[in-house]
Amino acid sequence: METTDLKSRTFIIVEILEYNSALPAIKTIIRKTKGNVNAVTFNSDDAFTEKISAVDTFIQVIEGKVEILRNDESHWLETGQSIIIPARALLIIKHDLSFKLISTTIVRGHDYSNQDENIKAKLISICE
Repeated sequence: METTDLKSRTFIIVEILEYNSALPAIKTIIRKTKGNVNAVTFNSDDAFTEKISAVDTFIQVIEGKVEILRNDESHWLETGQSIIIPARALLIIKHDLSFKLISTTIVRGHDYSNQDENIKAKLISICE
């Protein structure tokens, strides 16, 4: 189902993407210049993902269990639990089992101001 196919339709988020044995699967629900909503699956073979984002990121686990390290502070999240990762924080996702999450980013004009060029070069959203 393409992103445009989701508009004005009802759907069950955990059912719109399946686990992939090779890579994390990303399904963009909404993509706008001011932010994104992505549904993501991680397979048990993925081990961990490390990212730094220019903007705050809201993460909600929609299936399974995962360890989220926010600037080396460990948080275990299970289905239904959420966490906000502040802009420019180091995010590490560690897991042994497959799980699904929703990642939401919203860009404000000042989120990009006063950042040094080194951080700008590393700006990576969790699901991009």
